[in-house]
Amino acid sequence: MSMSGPALRAPYPMPNHGPGPTPRALMRSQNMNPLLMSASKPNFGRTPVQSSTRRGSMWTGGAQGNVASTSQAAKDTRPLRERSYQVKMRQDIIDWCRANDLDVSPQILQNITAKDFRVIFEQLVQCLDPDWHFDPAKNLGDQLIQALKALYYPYVSSLDLKWLSAPGAPYSWPSLLGMLHWLAEMGRAKREYLESGDPTLQDPDQIPVAFEDDNALAFEHYVATYEAFLLGADVYPEQERMIEERYAKKDEQVVSELQSQKEKLAQVETELETLKKAPPPVKQLEENHGYLTRDKIKFEECIHVYEDRKQRLENAIAITNDEIEHMSKTIDDLNAEQNRLASIVKVQNLSPEEVLRMNTEHETLSNDLRTLKSKIAESTKTINKLEVSLGKKTADAEEAIDTYSGLLTTLELFPPLPPPLEDVHLALRMNSAASDLRQLLTGPDIADAVKPSLAVIADQKRQQRAEIENDRIAVDNDLDQLVTACENMEEEVLDVLKKANALNDQAEELREMVQREVLASNAEAERLEEALAQARSAAKAHGVGVKARLQALQIAYKEQVAKVNRLRDDTVREIIKNSSDIVMFKEEVSKQLKHLRDYAETN
Repeated sequence: MSMSGPALRAPYPMPNHGPGPTPRALMRSQNMNPLLMSASKPNFGRTPVQSSTRRGSMWTGGAQGNVASTSQAAKDTRPLRERSYQVKMRQDIIDWCRANDLDVSPQILQNITAKDFRVIFEQLVQCLDPDWHFDPAKNLGDQLIQALKALYYPYVSSLDLKWLSAPGAPYSWPSLLGMLHWLAEMGRAKREYLESGDPTLQDPDQIPVAFEDDNALAFEHYVATYEAFLLGADVYPEQERMIEERYAKKDEQVVSELQSQKEKLAQVETELETLKKAPPPVKQLEENHGYLTRDKIKFEECIHVYEDRKQRLENAIAITNDEIEHMSKTIDDLNAEQNRLASIVKVQNLSPEEVLRMNTEHETLSNDLRTLKSKIAESTKTINKLEVSLGKKTADAEEAIDTYSGLLTTLELFPPLPPPLEDVHLALRMNSAASDLRQLLTGPDIADAVKPSLAVIADQKRQQRAEIENDRIAVDNDLDQLVTACENMEEEVLDVLKKANALNDQAEELREMVQREVLASNAEAERLEEALAQARSAAKAHGVGVKARLQALQIAYKEQVAKVNRLRDDTVREIIKNSSDIVMFKEEVSKQLKHLRDYAETN
């Protein structure tokens, strides 16, 4: 903008493009990336000076001469005269025409005429560039070479315009079919590129809400503002509003994502605090390991006791089996002796007196035997009762010894014991198979060794408990002191934070005051610029009479600019100073908190 005010100009006339595309459509062409368009196209990005110039397709331009010169040296290496390759090319062309709803049948390509060739060629070219214009009144030869050069066909120099009169001839059809196949493949590649969503397309509709690269938006904004500029506008509120809305949507999504991330961070910090407050899992595992170890010792002792009991029962069963076998053998011997005596009695001739005497003795012996059997039965019953009672008492005694062993395991009173009981063993075992009562318990004497040792251990445990209670009271006292120190430190931190907030408020007030002064200075500078422009106009109108006033205004303007720069520098220095003070304060608070945390962890 000039110092004398905005330039007064009439709107530039817009060119009459006729049926061709507008500049905006040109920049939005689907055939190539607008950012990579050749700089040799003289009509793009320049202010038009004629309104009757008709614009053609984007493929025309100053690059035709270069394309023609480079394509003359290109040699077609495709096997165009192979039958299988021609069938493949025809099928590709038919598939592409069907995909674009073009009325082309396979029979047309097998016996093609000049008219059908022109229709197919124009349709394939317009699939690539819908803005390309064919003149039906003109010959196809000139338009074909021009279109192929604009499309950068690499083998355009190998085509002969005489072939167009009979395109289906054996000498011309392979090259022309290869050219049509190349156009179809280019169209397919173009569609794949347009549907790929590549960033080089510069399509604003494909830009997500939270975009990273804003080249497409910038290009869209430049195009819209340039169109408004061509219409004579100097300000572009509509275009600015559109781009501001896009950035506002992006900001909303970024803010929402930031809020969600903050919520996740709060959740993670809460979980971290919970994990910090909870006891370490290693301690719980160590306690469980101690419990399991003690349980293992108990189970091993129980297994040993039951194995001893099993062995004793097996020995008793073996002894009982031996007794049963011995008694069975005795009964067999007695039966044999009875049979022998009965046979002897039958053989002998005895008198009635002897028989009576023998019967009397036999009855007497039978009575004695019955009496003995009854006594044996009663003795057996008594023995069985005594054995049952003994078994119950033995089981109770063994359970009491197991309980005693479990208490020793729980209290960790297995060797080695603390001084002065290094050589004392408190474990007891019961031998229920012992015949002597003094051998029922194996181990130290209960009255002489076990009870005095347990009394000494009880005294030691009471002393340890008293010491632990004293230590706990001391630790609680230290912890209360630390909590008091932490509360004092928090109060100091809050005071310092209040001071920092006050400094920030002062800095904000100073910044606002400087901004107001800068705005006032800018307004004064604008006023001086207007006055200077008026002075210049008056100087031109009335001569050099106001030159002194003009110089005075220029000097005042320079002083005002210097004042604005000085205020801006002071503001920047003040902001930097406040920022450095805040950073130093935060570092000092962080050091104090870290020192307090280290001290708390150490103690």
